[in-house]
Amino acid sequence: MQRINRLCPPILLALSCSSPLWGQGPAGTDIYVAELAERDGRVSVGPLTNATDRDGYDNQPHFVPSGTSILYTSGRPDGQMDIHRYDILSKRSQSVTETAESEYSPTPMPGGETFSVIRVEADSSQRLWSFRMDGTNPQLVLEEIMPVGYHAWADSTTVALFVLGSPATLQLASTRTGQGRVIERNIGRSIHKIPSEGAISFVHKVSENEWWIRRLDLRTERITPLVRTLPGSEDYAWTPHGTIIMGQNSILYQWTPGTGGWLEIADLGAQGIQSITRIAVSPAGDRIAIVGSRG
Repeated sequence: MQRINRLCPPILLALSCSSPLWGQGPAGTDIYVAELAERDGRVSVGPLTNATDRDGYDNQPHFVPSGTSILYTSGRPDGQMDIHRYDILSKRSQSVTETAESEYSPTPMPGGETFSVIRVEADSSQRLWSFRMDGTNPQLVLEEIMPVGYHAWADSTTVALFVLGSPATLQLASTRTGQGRVIERNIGRSIHKIPSEGAISFVHKVSENEWWIRRLDLRTERITPLVRTLPGSEDYAWTPHGTIIMGQNSILYQWTPGTGGWLEIADLGAQGIQSITRIAVSPAGDRIAIVGSRG
C-alpha cells in the first residue's frame, strides 16, 4: 500500500497544497460562482461572486442536481479536509461532513440522494466512500481499489476512477462486483461524464507537452481524441449543450466539437481570479463555479 502524507495527499496533484499554517504555505484557493449562458454556440459568464472568500483551501466544487447549491472540499488550519455546501441564493456555507478522516472531491451520485468522496482513512488509504446528502451514513463503496485520487460516475453502478500509481491509470469499476479494469495509462485528474452520451471524457498525457481530452465510449470502450488541452491546463467541464470550458491563467476558453480550436470567453483577472483550475457547470447550464488561486 502506498503511504500518503495526510497533510498533502496525492489527491492534490498539480495543485499547491498548503502547510498546516495557512500563512506560511502557498496561496490558497477560492471558489467563484457566476451565471452562465450559451447562445448560438457562444458561452458567456456573468459577474463573479467569491463564494468562499477566506485564506486556506476551498476547492473541488460540484453542483447538486437541483443546481441550487455546491458541494466542495474545505480545509482547516490543522490540515483536516471536510465537505461543505454553499447555498447560491443565501450565499452561505455550512459544513456537511465533520469526521476524523479527510474527505475530498464530493460528487453527487446518480439518483441525487447521496454523494461520493475520496476519503483519506486513518492508515492513509484513499478509497471511494459515499454519504447521504446531509453528511450522514458513511459507506465504503469500493473496498479493494486504492489509492483512488479522483472519480466520475458513468451510471448508477459504474464509476470511472483516476487511480494513483506509476503511471496513474484510468479504471472503470463496478459497484456490483467491487472490481475495476484498467482502460488507459498516464491520465490526468479531470474525468467527466459527457452530457446526454454513454461516454466519459478524460485527459490523456501522451508526453510532457502533449495532453489530449479523449472520449471513452462506455459500450464499446473505444477511445477517440477530442481536442488538445490548452498548454499546461488539465481541468475542464462540459456544458449541457456539449461545449467544453477550460481555463488558462485568468482566461476562460470554450471548445465545441466540429468548430476547430479553443475560443476565448472572458479574461477574469480584473475580477480577482488568478490561475484557474477546477471548473464545474450546473446541470441546467445556467451557473458556473470556478476555482482560482488567492493573490
